[in-house]
Amino acid sequence: MTRYLLRRIVETLAVLLLLSACVYAVFYVLPGDPARLICGKICLPDQLTAIHQKLGLDQPLWEQYLHFLQGLVAGRDYSSGPSVNHCPAPCLGYSFQTDQPVTGLLLDRLPVSLSLTLGAAVLWLVIGVGTGLVSGLRPGSLADRALTAVALAGTATPVFVLGLVLLLVFCVYLAWLPFPGYVPLTEDPVAWAQNLLLPWLTLALTTAVVYSRLTRTTLLEILAEDHIRTLRAYGVPERRIIGRHALRGTLTPIITLFGLHVGTVLGSTVLTESLFGLPGLGKLLIDAVNTIDVPVVVGATLLSGFAIVVGNTLADLLYHFADPRVHLT
Repeated sequence: MTRYLLRRIVETLAVLLLLSACVYAVFYVLPGDPARLICGKICLPDQLTAIHQKLGLDQPLWEQYLHFLQGLVAGRDYSSGPSVNHCPAPCLGYSFQTDQPVTGLLLDRLPVSLSLTLGAAVLWLVIGVGTGLVSGLRPGSLADRALTAVALAGTATPVFVLGLVLLLVFCVYLAWLPFPGYVPLTEDPVAWAQNLLLPWLTLALTTAVVYSRLTRTTLLEILAEDHIRTLRAYGVPERRIIGRHALRGTLTPIITLFGLHVGTVLGSTVLTESLFGLPGLGKLLIDAVNTIDVPVVVGATLLSGFAIVVGNTLADLLYHFADPRVHLT
């Protein structure tokens, strides 16, 4: 286990290094001169030179990238005339629009996106795996056909359409819930859950469909295997066969998908946050793209990639605990 963990840590760091190089090249090298984006259309040569010196853009590209990595690992200094501003690690630079540290902007919005992602993840696991088990244990039944029809409808429904329908039904016509906003969990847990319930359902219902079909298909495949027939022939109770053998094998592909989904959803809740007016990472990313705020876009992209890589690594570790037959190599 220790050797496997060390190897996965090294692989994760290598992937993140490659990701940082790609992101830096796409956003800082290919578009042209970032200093002109900061300075604006009306920019004097002296102002442009000062910005180049402050950001280190007057240095070779490889030195600029090394300073970028240094900021991520150990922080870096930015010269501003006679004074020097220190940006602590992990330093992603300063926003072109607000001149605030990008790391601080991301951390301010991160609780909103984490609340949205983790709450939706719990719902889509419960709904998706639960309905998949019902369909897999009773294939061809009325419940299986009804759940299949609902799953197909959920697959074909866009996120913004489902979100608008939920808003109209529960906030306008029935008036059971307030229009979503964000209340910190530490201030009022009840208001926190009430305001996030509709965004949770919007993300969960569109995502649970995949888990439902995956659970059903995997369960039917496992129940048709030879060792399951052998256990039934020996008179092992059906509940024990399903609980100790079939469900354990079903968990493996679900863990794989869940590790990938959580990381992806954390960085791609743009539509949901915009629809419900939540001030999360998705809303921050949209505002940064609209204003060409490159450091914020780079920071959000790196954070999303980091979440996906870490999610996959944790999913691999959970394999062994969900199914001891899967060896960590």
